[in-house]
Amino acid sequence: MDLINQFVLAGAALLLLAILASALSYRIGMPLLLVFLAVGMLAGEDGPGGIVFNDTGIAYSIGSVALAVILLGGGLHTRAESFRAGLRPAAGLATLGVLITCVATGLFAAWILDFGLLQGMLVGAVVGSTDAAAVFALLHAKGLELKQRVSATLEIESGSNDPMAVILTLVLLDLILAGQGLPGWGTLGMFALQMGMGLVAGIGGGRVLVWLTHRLRMEQGMYPMLILAGGLTLYGLTTVLGGSGFLAIYLAGVVIGNRTPREARNILQVHGGLSWLAQIGMFLMLGLLATPSSLIRDAPAALAIALVLMFAARPLAVWLCLLPFRFPWREQLFIAWVGLRGAVPIILALFPLLAGVPEAGTILDVAFFVVLISLTLQGWSIPYLARLLRLEVPSAPEADERFDLGAGPEGGLAFLGYRLAPQAQVIDRPAIDLHLPGDARLVAVLRDGAALAPEAAGRLAAGDLLYVLARQAEGPALGDLLASAAAPAYLEKRQFYGDFTVRSDADMASVAEAYGLPLPEGAGRMTLAEFLAARVSGVPVAGDRYRLGNIEFVVREAEAGRITRVGLRIPTHLR
Repeated sequence: MDLINQFVLAGAALLLLAILASALSYRIGMPLLLVFLAVGMLAGEDGPGGIVFNDTGIAYSIGSVALAVILLGGGLHTRAESFRAGLRPAAGLATLGVLITCVATGLFAAWILDFGLLQGMLVGAVVGSTDAAAVFALLHAKGLELKQRVSATLEIESGSNDPMAVILTLVLLDLILAGQGLPGWGTLGMFALQMGMGLVAGIGGGRVLVWLTHRLRMEQGMYPMLILAGGLTLYGLTTVLGGSGFLAIYLAGVVIGNRTPREARNILQVHGGLSWLAQIGMFLMLGLLATPSSLIRDAPAALAIALVLMFAARPLAVWLCLLPFRFPWREQLFIAWVGLRGAVPIILALFPLLAGVPEAGTILDVAFFVVLISLTLQGWSIPYLARLLRLEVPSAPEADERFDLGAGPEGGLAFLGYRLAPQAQVIDRPAIDLHLPGDARLVAVLRDGAALAPEAAGRLAAGDLLYVLARQAEGPALGDLLASAAAPAYLEKRQFYGDFTVRSDADMASVAEAYGLPLPEGAGRMTLAEFLAARVSGVPVAGDRYRLGNIEFVVREAEAGRITRVGLRIPTHLR
């Protein structure tokens, strides 16, 4: 019993230390996952903690389950619009991109490590896929909001490229252990089986879980647990049957998050916390597994492999895979740089250890070093590179409080609470005369601890908490009116989108005449939306720009691949 209590104490203390250390990371901009990994390494056998942990079987099992929980949480927060914007390029990166990265990195690894060709390719396969935990965590750190086409491509790629990396790792391991040459057609069949089963199980299982939330009456806190248990069941069943459990649980999360299950808000909040717990626990454990003394021994070769991966193999794969989709060079450069490596390479590096491959120790050290370099160099620089490449967009202002009242065709009704800041647009307006978008209705104003009806609240003041009854579809317009989230000057909406909003269905000839713009040949018969859609790359998303004469058109809103609102920036606001 005392031994169990000591384990509980050590685990809880490490968890608490990692959480407290995360507060420091916000001050200095250090990637959170690097903090958790560093805490684990300091607690390990070469650190002050002196904890010896070298059970690769337990590490693999815990890491796999934690990654499944992270993928479920990432899927729940992925909107269907993201698939429209990024599915096809992400699919190329998740398959062909992983293969190209594996080959390019593997050839270099075989040379610098003096490995055989298959052993070098195994190194490339282990570090070839981007990590969902790292991507989900770092792309949304500190409120970073990227153009949807970029964020969607990266998130879908990281959530779906594990099957390819796993297959390559297993095939190469089989060839090494059997002393054979290059893989045959069986590899293609294995890949099709893994992807096909993961696809069917994920979409079908997600729909069943949503159906269950509407059919079963349970305690409020049981619905998130139903989704967790159901998702892990899908993961385990699909894996046992020979499919990709990681793909299945990620797609199940996407289906659930976009089909409005009962207690949807509660499910999202709980799984947000579970995802963080899984990330902290997984990276602490992997940090404990690391042996810094052996990392130093293999550091020169591992550093060279990491640099080739980041500056040659990944950019080559991104350039080739995105070539058909006409991504702008800025977006290609960012996607190439955000090839984050995290827990997945370390978990895959455990495969050779479990299989008894002689070079397994070196492969694990290289994987650890690549992850450390990736989280440090790439993870630390993501916000700055996004700003430099002008890929950030203003975040949608959200309510300070939200109470969902039920599901419906438009997402259901909700009570939304907005705390008025001094710069809010509605300050000093009479509450009774407040005009809200759509069918939204002001219900009460909370001021100095008293709940006032709109007719008794008088003029609105800073600090007032406004409670509005509205539908989900009215949230963005309400946020623009009532919320006032602080944003850098370059992301202030008037600065970013321009002072004027032009109707997307306006005749292009009329727009050109009104603003004295040159009219390109054939554009006179187009609407503004059609004109811009033909000139931006891929599916139009908010933040896409096109310069015509001395005016810049900026896509302000796009729904289902159609431009619905366009901002116009006059020359004094051009950057």
